[in-house]
Amino acid sequence: MKKKRILVAPLNWGLGHATRCIPIINALLAHGFLPVIASDGDALLLLKKEFPNLSTIELPSYNVTYAKNGRFFKWKLLKDSPRILKIIKAERKAIKAIIENNAISGIISDNRLGVYNKKVPSVIITHQLNVLSGSTTWFSTKINDEFIKKFNVCWIPDCEGDMNLSGKLGHADTFDIPTKYMGPLSRFESKPLSIVHDVLVLLSGPEPQRTLLEEKLLATFKDYNGKVVVVKGIVEKEQVIQVMGTMTVYNFMTSALLEKTINESALIISRSGYTTLMDLAKLNKKAFFIPTPGQFEQEYLAKRFTELELIPSCQQDEFTLDKLAAVNDFKGLKCTGIKTDFKDLFSLFEGE
Repeated sequence: MKKKRILVAPLNWGLGHATRCIPIINALLAHGFLPVIASDGDALLLLKKEFPNLSTIELPSYNVTYAKNGRFFKWKLLKDSPRILKIIKAERKAIKAIIENNAISGIISDNRLGVYNKKVPSVIITHQLNVLSGSTTWFSTKINDEFIKKFNVCWIPDCEGDMNLSGKLGHADTFDIPTKYMGPLSRFESKPLSIVHDVLVLLSGPEPQRTLLEEKLLATFKDYNGKVVVVKGIVEKEQVIQVMGTMTVYNFMTSALLEKTINESALIISRSGYTTLMDLAKLNKKAFFIPTPGQFEQEYLAKRFTELELIPSCQQDEFTLDKLAAVNDFKGLKCTGIKTDFKDLFSLFEGE
């Protein structure tokens, strides 16, 4: 029996959207579907490395960059919005051709707003039913709603009840299309490995903020006595490893190596991106968050988990090694026993 081909299309905005699609792609394979991967840039390159035997398609690039000064983050995105709208329109045109030429039976889009088609069931994955933008949150949320309601269903990678990760981001009073809470998504598993590394630094996200944080943390840990591993989050054809004193610096890691390294690390320093949150919860890890300057979602999540006494955080320009002393007073994240019902989620594609 011919397997149904399901297009999986994560947004290339940092690596989080791509990495949280890894368990979805594996689940599709396990349930007898044939995933076809569609994205661009580092997200596409990462998934090509994870799934070298699957077909891949390059989509138009959003090419998002952040303002160097966090105070101008929102205005930079507003300035870029006409160009982004053109890309979304180009996505829609590309998807129409992809559906016709690749016998696609369904679409799973992770935050790519133009990746849907009325001819096949189209799913959007997002943890942002409310899109935070300061005083303009009502407007950014309304615009987001207009795009999301073009899809058949919205899958939210979180739990529906009070014990959730996304807070007000992923929980709205009303919504225009059917929603399903699929539980937190992570490509990793917790393993009882001995601690080898004192600190693991995980870098990600659009430039120039990724590089600014990299430079700050490399300088900060230059004379640190403990063992530090830094993963830059730059996906390239070949893995590059540099040893700098007590620091070992990787340009990127495959999922298997990164899972092992996180399990072997006492403390994780990272952005407060939502996919990172889900990974840390799955692995029950202590962490310290440095949200991307001006990025309302990350600032909200960092503040929320600090106030819940789970993970300490600070602003990028305020970080020093002394801040890490607070970690022992925080509980860390833990999320166990929650299973995603992929059979139920994928039933959407069975009728086609």
